[in-house]
Amino acid sequence: MSDNRPAGSVLDVGSLSFDEALAELQKTVAELEQGGLALERSIELYERGVSLHERCAGLLGEAELRVQRLLERAAGQLAVVEARGEEEAD
Repeated sequence: MSDNRPAGSVLDVGSLSFDEALAELQKTVAELEQGGLALERSIELYERGVSLHERCAGLLGEAELRVQRLLERAAGQLAVVEARGEEEAD
């Protein structure tokens, strides 16, 4: 968010896709980590970051439920598959 737009002006967080929300969250965190911001701007960015994090977590939860439903067996039993990140797969 280096273009100095107000934190909430880009898009409503609820309308962002996971990839969009994650990218914006990463930019927000990077701006906060640079430091040197006015207190009010830091608070705005922090609040935006929390909203973006919640959006990402919610979308991930929904995706997990969808995958679980896809794995449902014909007998109605749910086969839960442990998902591992790329770094854990090695």
